[in-house]
Amino acid sequence: MKIKKVEAMVLTCKLDKPIMDATYTLPQRSVVLVRVDTDEGISGIGEAAYFGGPPMITKMIIEKELANYIVGEDPMNIERLWETMYQRSIKHGRKGAIIASMSGIDIALWDIKAKAVGMPLYRLLGGCHEKIRAYASAGFYAEGKGLKELAGEMASYVKEGFTAVKMKIGRVSQAEDVARVAAVRKAIGPNIDLLVDGNNVYTSYEAIKMARKMEEYDIFWFEEPVPAEDVEGSAKVAHAIDMPLAAGENEFTRYGFRDLIINQALDIAQPDTTWCGGITEARKIAAMASAWNIICVPHSFSSAIALASNLHFSASIPNSLLQEFDRNYNPLREELLKEPVRINKEGYIDLWDRPGLGVELDQSVVKKYRVD
Repeated sequence: MKIKKVEAMVLTCKLDKPIMDATYTLPQRSVVLVRVDTDEGISGIGEAAYFGGPPMITKMIIEKELANYIVGEDPMNIERLWETMYQRSIKHGRKGAIIASMSGIDIALWDIKAKAVGMPLYRLLGGCHEKIRAYASAGFYAEGKGLKELAGEMASYVKEGFTAVKMKIGRVSQAEDVARVAAVRKAIGPNIDLLVDGNNVYTSYEAIKMARKMEEYDIFWFEEPVPAEDVEGSAKVAHAIDMPLAAGENEFTRYGFRDLIINQALDIAQPDTTWCGGITEARKIAAMASAWNIICVPHSFSSAIALASNLHFSASIPNSLLQEFDRNYNPLREELLKEPVRINKEGYIDLWDRPGLGVELDQSVVKKYRVD
C-alpha cells in the first residue's frame, strides 16, 4: 500500500454571537480536516489544529511541504513517517503550525491502519476502556451572559446527563469570577465535578490567590492558570494550591511535556492529538506521564474529528480519566458526522466497533462550510 494523495480542507462557520475566554474572542469556528488517500482505495481522515493563526497556513504546510515527504510511502510505517516529517521540517518546526499540521496527517494514517486491519482504532492502540466519562466544556463569557444566564447554561448540561462541567475564568476581576463560580456551583449542586479554566491569563501569585478564593466551591481542577511558557510559575502554583493543576494543551511533542513533568508543573496532562504531534506523539506523552502516576485527559475543542481522535486515544491508555466535550454551538461538531458523538445516560461516551476512527463525514455539511 502506498500513499497517493494528501489533501487539507478548511471549513468555517460564523457565530451569531462571539464567545470569549480569558484571552481570546471567537467570532467563528473553523477546522482544518486532512484526508490521506492510498493506492488501495483506503482513505484516512484527520484534523490539524490551527489555533493562533489563519487555517489556510496550516493547509499550505500540509499540502505544499509535508505531503512531499510522505506521498509514495507505505502508510503503515507511521513511526517512520512521523520522524521523516519532524526531522525534515525541524529547522523551522519543533512546535507550532508544523507540529499541528503533522498531527492531522498522523491521525489520518492511524485511521488508515486501523481500517486496513478491520479494527476500531482504540483497540489497535491497546484497547483499555470501552467508555470514557465526558465533561461539558463551556461556560464562556458572552455579551448579555450574566450570572443567571451562566448558571442556567451550566445546569442545562447536568440535565443532559453530564456529571462534570468546565467553565472559563480570568477575563473579569477575581471578585466577579468568584461570584460566577459560586453561581455555577449552586446551580449544578454538590455532586457534579466543577472544573475551571484560566486560559493562561494569571501570574503565579494571582493564580494562587484565585485558587484559594475558589477552594470552598470544591474545584475538581484549575486548568492552565499561567502562560504556557512559565513552567516555573506553573510549578509554583501546583505546589501551593489544594486542587489539581491541569496543563499541556498548548504544548507540543513529548519534549514539552517532559519539561512540565520533570518540573512538577502539572497534576493532569492535557495533550491534544490534533495539536501535540498526533496520536503517535500523544501515546508517548501518556506513557511518560504514567511513569510519574500522572493522569492524562486530552484537550479537545474543535470539530467532531478532533473529538473522535481524542476519544480513541483516551480509550487506549490506562491513565485516562475524562474526555473534554465542547458544548458551545458548533455545527462542525454537531452536523459534520452522519452519526454524531453523544453521551449515554450515565454521562459517558461509549466507544464504537467500526474500523478506524469509525466516523463518516456528511459531505453535504463539508460542502456547506468549506471555504478553501
